[in-house]
Amino acid sequence: MSTAASPASATDTSETLGFASAGHVRMGRRVFELEAAALHTCAASLDHAFAEACKRILATQGRVVTTGMGKSGHVARKIAATLASTGTPAFYVHPSEASHGDLGMLARGDVVLALSNSGETPELGDLITYTRRFSLPLIGLVGRAPSTLADQAEVALVLPRLEEACPMGLAPTTSTTAMMAMGDALAGAVLAAKGFDHDDFAVFHPGGKLGARLVRVRDVMHAGAAMPLIAPERPMSEAIVEMTAKRLGCVGVVEAGRLVGIVTDGDLRRHLGQEAFLARPVGEVMTGTPRTITADALAAEAVAQMTEGEPHVTQLFVVARGDDAAPVGVVHLHDCLHAGVA
Repeated sequence: MSTAASPASATDTSETLGFASAGHVRMGRRVFELEAAALHTCAASLDHAFAEACKRILATQGRVVTTGMGKSGHVARKIAATLASTGTPAFYVHPSEASHGDLGMLARGDVVLALSNSGETPELGDLITYTRRFSLPLIGLVGRAPSTLADQAEVALVLPRLEEACPMGLAPTTSTTAMMAMGDALAGAVLAAKGFDHDDFAVFHPGGKLGARLVRVRDVMHAGAAMPLIAPERPMSEAIVEMTAKRLGCVGVVEAGRLVGIVTDGDLRRHLGQEAFLARPVGEVMTGTPRTITADALAAEAVAQMTEGEPHVTQLFVVARGDDAAPVGVVHLHDCLHAGVA
């Protein structure tokens, strides 16, 4: 039988689509509202059990092993990935595979984080038993207590009673969102306690746009002999030679170890026609108080300084922290862009 729609006027079709679309939007908003309310409820419910779970993770000498079945398993995989990327070694073990040899992936010193909304997931049985036999700390993230998982775990993170956002109230929706958020909360609290910072994060995220955002000025700057430098009393002819040799479009003017000025390609264009220009001292041509940045600043900050200020520039001198203003490098806009920083 044909499934083609019956001919209808443009007005009827528009009205039908409008009514259906409005229903879709209402249902979508209901899901967001229910899940948002659930997250507020979970946040308010955090107590000593959450603090104890953080302590167990921080104290472990091994890895955090996450596990769960079905939708809880998908969430457990994500929690392991988040922990690993924020400085806590972690991986996921499928509970059924654990019963067929993957229990060998667990080692003394590990802590197990098991997820189950019911707390009665049969496939978790062997893994729970293994943690009890070999004294591995067990943290349960559950939606029901009392339950087998909640009772066996040293620390039970019990979610409040939550209404699933599924119209039938059956499909794991609100509950998995709450579990995901609880995993993020654990990771956030643990990384804060460890003092995990931008540099640590960059180590685990070297690729892609995120890695580019974490590039530091020191990673892309030209340092040492690559820096174009000259004294203010030297003639402009020597400044041009230095600028040409280092090919960065500028030369830094240094006096008593301090950066006191800069001469750029633009300065050359503005002064080149003047009489005896090549013999003039660099100090008479330079731009004083040049824009600078420190080596530990993000390269993105350097790009912002170069492109958002007036006038726009294509290079910044990198200076040491403190009051000495000693030049330690030069960062060029093209090097930042080449590194993917924009």
